[in-house]
Amino acid sequence: MIMKRNIYKKIVLVLTAVVALASCTDDWDDHYHANVSADGNLWEAIEANPDLSNFASVVKTVGYDRALASSQMFTVFAPTNDNFTKESADKLIEAYNNEKSHGVRDKDNSTLKEFVQNHIALYNYSTGTSAHDSIVMLNGKYKLLTASKFGDDDITKGNQVYGNGVLYTVARPAGYVPNILEGLKKVEGLDSVANFVYSFNRYEFDPSKSVAGDIIDGKTVYLDSVSTLQNTLLGAIGYINAEDSTYWMLAPTNEVWNKLVPKYEKYFKYNNSVYSSDPRLRDSLTWVNARWAIITGTVFNRSVNTVNSDVSFQDSAFSTDARKPQKRELYYGDARERYCIYDKPFAADGVFNGASQHTCSNGVLLSQANWRIKARETFMWNYYLEGEKSVNVDSVDYEKTVYPLEVTKVSTDNPFYNKIHNHAYSTLLPSGTSNDPMVYFNLPNLLSDVPYDIYVITAPAIAGDELASDMQRLPTVFRVRLAQCDKSGKISSNSRSWTTLGSKFTTTADQVDTFLVAKDFKFNYCGYNQKPTAQLIIDTNVRNSQIREGLYNRYLHIDAIILKPHEEE
Repeated sequence: MIMKRNIYKKIVLVLTAVVALASCTDDWDDHYHANVSADGNLWEAIEANPDLSNFASVVKTVGYDRALASSQMFTVFAPTNDNFTKESADKLIEAYNNEKSHGVRDKDNSTLKEFVQNHIALYNYSTGTSAHDSIVMLNGKYKLLTASKFGDDDITKGNQVYGNGVLYTVARPAGYVPNILEGLKKVEGLDSVANFVYSFNRYEFDPSKSVAGDIIDGKTVYLDSVSTLQNTLLGAIGYINAEDSTYWMLAPTNEVWNKLVPKYEKYFKYNNSVYSSDPRLRDSLTWVNARWAIITGTVFNRSVNTVNSDVSFQDSAFSTDARKPQKRELYYGDARERYCIYDKPFAADGVFNGASQHTCSNGVLLSQANWRIKARETFMWNYYLEGEKSVNVDSVDYEKTVYPLEVTKVSTDNPFYNKIHNHAYSTLLPSGTSNDPMVYFNLPNLLSDVPYDIYVITAPAIAGDELASDMQRLPTVFRVRLAQCDKSGKISSNSRSWTTLGSKFTTTADQVDTFLVAKDFKFNYCGYNQKPTAQLIIDTNVRNSQIREGLYNRYLHIDAIILKPHEEE
């Protein structure tokens, strides 16, 4: 489910396309009819211009003077001293040095990302009278470039061409708008969710975007090393750092986060067999899953051609974790199940109502203090265990039971076709005339300390054969017990340690029956993404005298086992 994506690959393609387009435009000659200088480089030009001294001081402090003096091609938009004062430059330099002294890497430094890289683009961009291009800055932000404007700011002098790029002077510093990922760090009260999401950040060196210097001892020395951000969590919830997409994210405030974390951590208590060699990893699994659960279903893709158009978004908001209708049976076990989808999200009791909205470069970040997303709407699913799927069967009592279980598919013309879950069921059959057959069903992906209602659904014999004999159509009596793993992760085979949920559940002839075999049952250990932590043991419970009297048989047709969790307040 977790996928990795390199957003900068698309940025490079955009840059390449823009450069290729510029190279063949009819205005190409007009771009350079003035201000062309083949001599010198961008840094020399900036340093020599007294109107750019404040900009130059910041560039030199962060070390970008070396990059702008290299052979790498850049386009620089330098604000003049008129609206970028020495005091403003000094504040940026102070902030840069302060973050650096506290161990903040350059790739995360606010002065470098939000100011210096916000005024420099890779490759050379020049403007003609009809130019209207969207370009990508070094920090990944998109800026509109026209003959007279850089973003929202006026160009005071453009198309100054040097040996390694193009220089523009602009009236004032370019504004910086954070994307949603960056906004998590900037919006007050979202520190908790921000720290969790950022804990997945990893940077990978990207030589294609780095500024190469000399080759020393056969290895390239880079004047500016560029690393691309990788975050596996974003691959699961949505790429809220993507500047070329549009998202909304609903983020819980610190108060909400601190309330939900201890509650959800109880749901992910693992037994000692999970990471048995290192309990710290087991604790980390609990730590991650509890927090991941909070932000499941909180990101919404608002890009073109998604389900969240302006009109449909008012009616139902589909998060990136929601499944399409045709895939819900595969993921949830039943096509009717809807998770991570919120109806009337802007209504008085809707998930978005009352949230503080913050406009970002790639969408909207909503800070929500009145959290309305319930666990039952996101990660706390109903769990369906199909009786006919052998993968769900752990074992049987081989001395008493025919194995493998007989599987019957319900034909489309049978009256029970749409009444049997997944149109199939298994039959628990005795291996002898006086045996009560027994089957063990694994119960995987359970949450700990969550109350479950457990249902067993049975099918009638005529669902598989409308000509079934009177004896085959008789009801039966069955017993249901439950075995849980202990702290070591072992599920006991000793029946004395099992919990009896009911010993006399009686089916009805020629009917589909739904039995509530347990209500609000809590499991001690979580089996989420681990081996099963519990088993449901089902056997018939019929006396020989009842068989002789024609009251019951020992054929149990098992359609499905369903576990429905509850969220306690």
